[in-house]
Amino acid sequence: MIRRALLNNAAVSQISLQESLFDAPEPSFDSSFGGIERIALDDVSWVDHVREWVRGSDRLFEAVLKRRDWAQRSRWLYEKKVLEPRLTSYWSLDSGSPLEPELLEQIRLCLSAKYGVHFDSAGFNLYRDGQDAVAWHGDKIRKEIAEPVVALISLGERRRFLLRPKGGGASRPFFLGRGDLFVTGGKAQRRWEHSVPRVAHAGARVSLAFRHGMVARAYVR
Repeated sequence: MIRRALLNNAAVSQISLQESLFDAPEPSFDSSFGGIERIALDDVSWVDHVREWVRGSDRLFEAVLKRRDWAQRSRWLYEKKVLEPRLTSYWSLDSGSPLEPELLEQIRLCLSAKYGVHFDSAGFNLYRDGQDAVAWHGDKIRKEIAEPVVALISLGERRRFLLRPKGGGASRPFFLGRGDLFVTGGKAQRRWEHSVPRVAHAGARVSLAFRHGMVARAYVR
């Protein structure tokens, strides 16, 4: 796994150089949540969407690429282990390490105050191109939390993010990137599942999910 992580970090360095925008503004975010749109998924499930909530998101995108220790997880599929088609990184409050870059810690505290939960972990996913994807799934949050809140920050190029009722049904598409904030609440994490499908061509994207009450094994590589 260590060898694989080192190889992946070399690939990440190439992405960083390709995406550099030296004239981009310093990153910041809108603590007033102006332009927030609440969308009802059903009578007890909702999402909040703020387009380009993070200003100067290209600089934050590059900083996250450089500072995270990226690795590629494996999972069981049809009785054999396969590599996930994306890179991941993880931070938790219990680790004792600061959440970097510093702006992410400010965002974590702001979102915790806004939604009345204590976001204590952050999962980073790097989709390097259109072939990186994730199948339908739900976040592994402790069952005793009836209405978990997950706050997603999308950096880099926009990608299609789909939501559908658990077990199947019509999906609802959202195109997330460029600093968008996307928050799931109510029973959304219990009644709905999500995916990022493959596409023929796409630029790199990082999704950062602030969560609370995650199952301990959820981030294990």
